Amino acid sequence: MLSDIAAWLFAIFVINPLHAELRERVDLANLPVQALQQSRQCVAAHGPQLLEQAGNNPGWATGTAIGIAVGWSSPVHLFDARDPNCSVLIQLFNAENRREAEGRS
Repeated sequence: MLSDIAAWLFAIFVINPLHAELRERVDLANLPVQALQQSRQCVAAHGPQLLEQAGNNPGWATGTAIGIAVGWSSPVHLFDARDPNCSVLIQLFNAENRREAEGRS
C-alpha cells in the first residue's frame, strides 16, 4: 500500500508536471516535429519505469519528488542519456537550466 501511495505521489509531483514543462519548453524552443516526437517517446518509455521504481522504493520516490518540486534537482537525471530519444529532451532541460542559472528566463 505504501508503495502505491509513493508511486501515485511521484506521478502527481514529478511525472505530471514534467509533461507540462516538456510541452512548455518544446513550444518555446520551436523544436522540429522529429525532436518533439523523440521527447515524447522518451517520456513514454521512461515514465512507466520511473513509476515502477517509485513503487518499489518509496524513499527514493519521496526524495526525488521533493527535490524536483522545490527545485533542488533537475528532472534531467531521471532520463537515460544513452537513449537517443532522450538526448533532445536532456539538451532542452540543460539549456534552460543554464539560462536560469545565469539569471535569464
